[in-house]
Amino acid sequence: MQVDLLIVIGVAAVFVVLAFLLGWFINSKLGKNSLVNAKEKADRLIEEADKEAKNIKREKLLEVKDEWLKKKQEFDSEVNNKRQKLQNHEKQLESREESLEKKHDVVSQKEKAIKEAEKALATQKEDLERKHSELDRLVVDQNVRLEKIAQLTADEAKKMLMENMINKAKTDASQAIKEIRDQAKIDAKKEAQRITIQAIQRTAVDHSVESTVSVVQIQNDEMKGRIIGREGRNIRAFEAATGVDVIVDDTPEAVILSAFDQFRREVARISLERLIADGRIHPARIEEIVAKVELELDEEIQKEGENTLIQLGLHGVHIELVKHIGKMKYRSSYGQNLLQHSIEVAYLTGIMAAELGLDTNLARRAGLLHDIGKTIDRNVEGPHALLGYDLTKKYNEHPIVVNAVGSHHEDIEMEHPIAALVQAADAISGARPGARREPLESYVKRLENLEAIAKSFEGVAKTYAIQAGREVRVVVEPDRVDDVFSDRLANEIAQKIQEEMEYPGQIKVMVIREVRKVAYAK
Repeated sequence: MQVDLLIVIGVAAVFVVLAFLLGWFINSKLGKNSLVNAKEKADRLIEEADKEAKNIKREKLLEVKDEWLKKKQEFDSEVNNKRQKLQNHEKQLESREESLEKKHDVVSQKEKAIKEAEKALATQKEDLERKHSELDRLVVDQNVRLEKIAQLTADEAKKMLMENMINKAKTDASQAIKEIRDQAKIDAKKEAQRITIQAIQRTAVDHSVESTVSVVQIQNDEMKGRIIGREGRNIRAFEAATGVDVIVDDTPEAVILSAFDQFRREVARISLERLIADGRIHPARIEEIVAKVELELDEEIQKEGENTLIQLGLHGVHIELVKHIGKMKYRSSYGQNLLQHSIEVAYLTGIMAAELGLDTNLARRAGLLHDIGKTIDRNVEGPHALLGYDLTKKYNEHPIVVNAVGSHHEDIEMEHPIAALVQAADAISGARPGARREPLESYVKRLENLEAIAKSFEGVAKTYAIQAGREVRVVVEPDRVDDVFSDRLANEIAQKIQEEMEYPGQIKVMVIREVRKVAYAK
């Protein structure tokens, strides 16, 4: 048993020794191979590093060479630019030298010309001195002759001339003093006028708007430009055709028509509304529409008169009187609408006549026609009662009616009780609270007088008072009035207005002369 154990141990020892030897041999082989590989790798790295160093060196050399070439080009360019500038400067210097030489030649020529001119002037001066001495001698001779002819000495003539000049200076000074005084009066009244205007604005604005102003609504403010037209030609044509002042201001979507004549204002309102609806706004179209509207309103006036007669139960009135009754709608009496006032007087007269057992139809007829004279052309002078008397008599009204019309202001004697009833009814209608406004009537009368004065001159076709009487436009007949006479006509009208009327401030007189030539191609 022990022998076997020893054998096993021996065998194991032999195996251990063999394993050690085998391991040592393998390790020595592997170490030699590792060194060889490391050396080869190191050689390879050194070789690659040499190549890379050569490449880097080559690249750096190329970069340096490029930089040198770039710097060389910049230097060459700069040298060329400086050379070019020097050449330009040389050319400029050469041109300046040439210019200076030319100027020198010109100056030399001018000096020669000046010397020649000086010689000519010296000669002319001698001639002038000789002529001046001759003129002095002639003046002395003429003075002696004038003294003999006028039998005045030179001192006496000077004294007379000085007196005339002093008188003229006094006249001019008086006129200047008058203007200064007038201006001072105007300035002195401004504060009072401001206070008065504030009161008027509180009490009379509504009435003024109703009596003298109409407002036309428009779709948008762009329409205002079309109404005015290019350089204002449309608005001028409209104002000339209607005699109404057109106010286009900042009021949104509205145009204001201003005129004291209600008929003209109504024509303008309807015409402007139709022009806006039609869209074609130009002078020829404006005149066409205005003429058409005037014809239509004339027909409406006729219908208004007929309706009034039907309303009052009257008949047998002459057709011309019916037209005058319709015109009352566009007239006012002291702030009252003339037609409404006349209807009111007719009813009152009829009621009182019925109470007294008089003819109610004649009473209403006389009451309706009592102010018919106010519808006659404003150029016809005379009290409206007598104008109405002549008108009703002309168209064969009943004598009682004719007498009542003429006597309701006691211009003629009353011949029947109905005349007294008409007078009483007229006073009742006008005396009720708020019926009349005296200042408005006087204002309208002043505007009518203003138009009448301008219309009294020869060659005047139409006259329109606008701007609340601050301006009157006079349309003349171009065949009878030329441009020179137009200027004189404006001054004469202004002078006559100044002599015959009283008014605040000043009135502008504008004379319009328009020539139109029409031809037809057939």
